[in-house]
Amino acid sequence: MYRGEFSVPITLLSMSSKIRLALAQINPTVGDLAGNAELISDQIATAHKNGAHILVFPEMVLTGYPVEDLALRSSFRAASKSAIEALAKKAMADGCGELVAIVGYLDEAPAAMNRLGQPQGAPQNAVAIIHGGKIKARYVKHHLPNYGVFDEFRNFVPGQESLVVRIHGVDVAIAICEDIWQQGGPVAELAQRKPGLLLVPNGSPYERNKDDARLALVQKRAREIGAPLAYVNMTGGQDDLVFDGDTIVVDAQGQILARAEQFSSQLLFVDVDVESQTSDPDVVISQDPVGAVAPSTVGPSAIAPRLDDVAEMWQALVLGLGDYVRKNGFSTVALGVSGGIDSALVAAIACDALGSKKVHGIAMPSKYSSDHSLTDAAALAANTGIAYRVVEIEPMVASFLSALSLTGLAEENVQARVRGTTLMGISNQEGHLILATGNKSELAVGYSTLYGDAVGGFAPIKDIYKTDVWALARWRNAIALTRGEVAPIPANSISKAPSAELRPGQKDSDSLPEYEILDRLLLAYVDGDLGSKELIASGFDAAMVARVIALVDKAEYKRRQYPPGTKVSIRAFGKDRRLPITSQWREKL
Repeated sequence: MYRGEFSVPITLLSMSSKIRLALAQINPTVGDLAGNAELISDQIATAHKNGAHILVFPEMVLTGYPVEDLALRSSFRAASKSAIEALAKKAMADGCGELVAIVGYLDEAPAAMNRLGQPQGAPQNAVAIIHGGKIKARYVKHHLPNYGVFDEFRNFVPGQESLVVRIHGVDVAIAICEDIWQQGGPVAELAQRKPGLLLVPNGSPYERNKDDARLALVQKRAREIGAPLAYVNMTGGQDDLVFDGDTIVVDAQGQILARAEQFSSQLLFVDVDVESQTSDPDVVISQDPVGAVAPSTVGPSAIAPRLDDVAEMWQALVLGLGDYVRKNGFSTVALGVSGGIDSALVAAIACDALGSKKVHGIAMPSKYSSDHSLTDAAALAANTGIAYRVVEIEPMVASFLSALSLTGLAEENVQARVRGTTLMGISNQEGHLILATGNKSELAVGYSTLYGDAVGGFAPIKDIYKTDVWALARWRNAIALTRGEVAPIPANSISKAPSAELRPGQKDSDSLPEYEILDRLLLAYVDGDLGSKELIASGFDAAMVARVIALVDKAEYKRRQYPPGTKVSIRAFGKDRRLPITSQWREKL
């Protein structure tokens, strides 16, 4: 933290007051400083119009998050610092200078020397406290997560000092995301400083059941500090991450005062009862209390109901795909539709994310394709309204086989690669983003053909196990029926036995355990990191354990070449789970 313009010791008596917070749960885009600044300015104007005293934005909202190695570029850091200064001046010019805005951005440690082991240029994950057209104080994130999808220790240097700012007589403390997840550190120091309010900007990605963990944490920290706490999170998709919002405000006892909707942009207003003049602030912006808070023009603070587990997953997949398409400049998507459950589910997700008119389904039957494959693919198109065409691949496959004399597995893979080449040719010609339709179960055991069904720019269900694929399909169909709509996914696609249809009568169960068993094993091995002995001790058959983990370990090279896709689990393939391709380690039974 850099000290503000002045620091004043205060000895006034504590007293109760009320302050109106505005919490900007919004969707920035990484690198779009101009677009993000415009979005922030719009929120500032709206918050000011509705009588807010403090407006809090998510972590790194000005630059988007996570910026990864962009933080190491001096040009990007300079642009961020220039943009935050311009944002402060614009707020003043727009007549919003009295509003205190807390905005996340990328800064750098002043006069820091480059040295081995420190990120180049000493980047810092910071927030600016803006008032009266100026940056009155800055706070720098202390705890830099270096687990799961996070690489912040690679990209930032930590802050060292806590910050308490007096605003309308209320001593407001700041912490950023991981600062409250770690026991001790800033939270312990702030508890000693006794602020009247704690504000926490966040860039917290979605994973299943994380909303429950967040609420418990926020309640615990509020009780530890003895003051209300406002937790503000962004929303939107960024590469393989999706941010679900879930902005929360609790009082000093941990009771929920307000909670935003999940997976949606929202400016949440809440009037909070706070104690004034509780601490010795580092910076004083305003001493005078706000007096009587004007009646809210936006209605009472809402506590949005939580989505159930399947609904959360669906919304994450829809938002992740939609933002990947939009933020990368695509307008339409295409995918191979086989009549199976995976491609049907991906098509339904794409329709919800983009609208059916922007989704193109391409059936590519071979001589091994069953009659119901085309029938079910056509039914999917009819149910959803997507564009649909059939491209016969048998002549192309026959040409390959004639030229190369391939048989067995090599022949099967030619079919998949011809389909992949067909999709990429259509993509090049027509400009669609190709969606890979593989699920996490297949990806885990290597049941995806390189340059075949693994082609594409995005893989919406790559972090969804097969059993969850069925659950999502049934859920989406049930939702359609409650709305009086046509169920998008054909019933036969859900009920029939899974098959790649690359040879006569082929079924997935010919070479894999039933998915209900396989997925439980994969969940324990991939997501839980259990070893072979632990898996056997938990009840799995030893021979099956040996076979499945061998398949998983041998397929690492394939996963490295698979497209990105939305993370929903605690351990997704990609940034979450990083294993060497070349390795002689084998689990012992």
